[in-house]
Amino acid sequence: MIRKHTPLLAGFLAIALAAGAAAQTAPAYGRATPPVAARRPHVDTVWGDVRSDDYFWLRNKPDPAVRAYLEAENAYADTVFLTPLAGLRDTLYDEMLARIRQTDLSVPFRDRGYYYYTRTVEGQQYPIYCRKGGWLDSAEQILLDLNQLAVGRSFVGLGAYTVSDDGNLLAYTLDTTGFRQYALFVKDLRSGQLLPDAASRVTSVTWANDNRTLFYSVEDATTKRSHRLYRHELGRSADVLIYDEPDERFSVRAYRTRSGEWLIMTVGSLTTSEVRVLRAAEPTSAWRLISPRRQDREYYVDHRGDRFWILVNDTGRNFRLVSAPVASPDERSWREEIAHDANVMLEAVNLFADYMVLSMRRDGLQQLRVTDFRTNATHEIQFPEPVYTAFASVNREWNTGLFRYAYQSFVTPGSIYDYDMAARRSALLKRNEVLGGYDPARYTSERVFATAGDGTRIPISLVYRRGLARNGRAPMLLTSYGSYGSPSSVTFSSNRLSLLDRGMVYALAHIRGGGEMGKRWHDEGRMLNKMNTFTDFIASAEHLIAQRYTTSSRLAIQGGSAGGLLMGAVTNLRPDLFRAVVANVPFVDVINTMLDTTLPLTVGEFEEWGNPRVEAQYRYMLQYSPYDQLAPRNYPAMLVTTSFNDSQVLYHEPAKYVARMRALRTDRNMLALVTNMGAGHGGASGRYDRLREIARDYAFILSEIGATATERPSP
Repeated sequence: MIRKHTPLLAGFLAIALAAGAAAQTAPAYGRATPPVAARRPHVDTVWGDVRSDDYFWLRNKPDPAVRAYLEAENAYADTVFLTPLAGLRDTLYDEMLARIRQTDLSVPFRDRGYYYYTRTVEGQQYPIYCRKGGWLDSAEQILLDLNQLAVGRSFVGLGAYTVSDDGNLLAYTLDTTGFRQYALFVKDLRSGQLLPDAASRVTSVTWANDNRTLFYSVEDATTKRSHRLYRHELGRSADVLIYDEPDERFSVRAYRTRSGEWLIMTVGSLTTSEVRVLRAAEPTSAWRLISPRRQDREYYVDHRGDRFWILVNDTGRNFRLVSAPVASPDERSWREEIAHDANVMLEAVNLFADYMVLSMRRDGLQQLRVTDFRTNATHEIQFPEPVYTAFASVNREWNTGLFRYAYQSFVTPGSIYDYDMAARRSALLKRNEVLGGYDPARYTSERVFATAGDGTRIPISLVYRRGLARNGRAPMLLTSYGSYGSPSSVTFSSNRLSLLDRGMVYALAHIRGGGEMGKRWHDEGRMLNKMNTFTDFIASAEHLIAQRYTTSSRLAIQGGSAGGLLMGAVTNLRPDLFRAVVANVPFVDVINTMLDTTLPLTVGEFEEWGNPRVEAQYRYMLQYSPYDQLAPRNYPAMLVTTSFNDSQVLYHEPAKYVARMRALRTDRNMLALVTNMGAGHGGASGRYDRLREIARDYAFILSEIGATATERPSP
């Protein structure tokens, strides 16, 4: 439960009365009356358009009426949604919890003579961070117990977590509100005591190799842009400002190469980057620029021996790989190692003393290519399934012949492998156990393709129980993201079994705006091409219905953040196509947010969505902005969730969206707004609390599409 109202109805009435001007009388939904936000017109004129925003006042977080309205919405949701579905929510929660080994251990990784790992304990919300010195049977040392740090707090999130070379000091960052604002702490692992060294609003942390110098980046207090890099020497109160980035599109972060020899500072926007480097053994020396920034060129740097290795998209959007001498790394010295390929996206390079592992994406699937520097022999790691996700896991050791990677699919649980790069063999170290007799043979996955209006083929990944009858009557949950060039990967979820075992089909649409098919796929779904993201999703839904996987009356959709924007946009465009919609922390007030450069992250987002101060971009964005495109019409049943301390999509966007939809919609379908008053963008931080949020969303979906009974067909 997000909030506890005792009794529910009395609590709801008390909160609604307390809201005063925030809540007014509205037509009844069933036996309850939803709160209606007060209308306080706020007029804004942009490019000759006069826009009146009746709910602009909801962004004023300190206003008691704002909290009162959100509490009234929570109480309403309790009354008409959460309480009536309490039995189903509890059933789902119990099912999902029963599949998880609550007391568990991660696969230890080796780093400078220690084995590091996390473990969980039944009944405790958070992981415990531990290590053992020398051997796995050595005594355990607890480095950080998040359960202890969470005492008295509703939220705890760990950011940076890095140990000095000598193993004596731990630098870590902690968020205790959900606002993704992290404080830096340094812990002496010999004594267990915190040192006085600290900093606030920290976004990245890395050690020099003298065991006493830290470099850390910080964010602006208002915009949350990571804009400065500092050098801190333990025990000294005055930190040295190394770099201050003036361009509000760009952010700063720092890290150290696996070789341990170089510190890397990357200054990047969504489309452009530049890199400075510093020898880790010379922390007070000057940083060197590799190559000055050039608009729409990105490059990223790693190190091995006497050369830097650089991924750069100067000759093509999907990147090529070059190397350059450490002594003269500017682009005049770049030597091409792997040419650009329009069909292959080069995503990352992992360098080791004798090997290189290149992470690539071809036809939407991840590939891992291994090169032996001693022989120049190259090969790819083979995977057993046609649809999967595979990526580098934790690889801290420099001199090693083993590459650790993670693998999973819709039917194969998350797995960790060590790959012998010389013998070309994978060894399974751990596969996440699914309790309760999970049998992957009972499920099947496939990839199909929809055709967009312009002829583009849109991949859709599916999973369902074997024996599915393609008669158009199966319930389905269709999800997607489609922004920032971020690929929507095919992953396993034991929680999802609660849907599949109720006869549901789960579908993931790989729409444009994401990165599944390389940079081109992103470019075709951003800025003045953003409508492709939404029409691709609609085409995917129509294809699945036409192929008789489901029908619109049994089709639910879900997306979060930018995926919540997707939910809002497609619901405006085709409200008849979906029965139920779950929009988690949705970015729905596009125009108002992007007009306000004082809000967190706005300017940096201009290269993804556009700048409404540019007329052509304003008019294009206005076409799809969900809040602005709400109109008097019938809408599907909707559950909208947000968090009061969200810094990525501020709570007032979903709150305004629901308030305006309540005033305009012409149907009597469910519309519920649930606000987590003590969390941020990712929702609850504790694993049990998070599971209850998932059970809440699933209960809403299942109840709306009529799939609450569990099916148990024979294997």
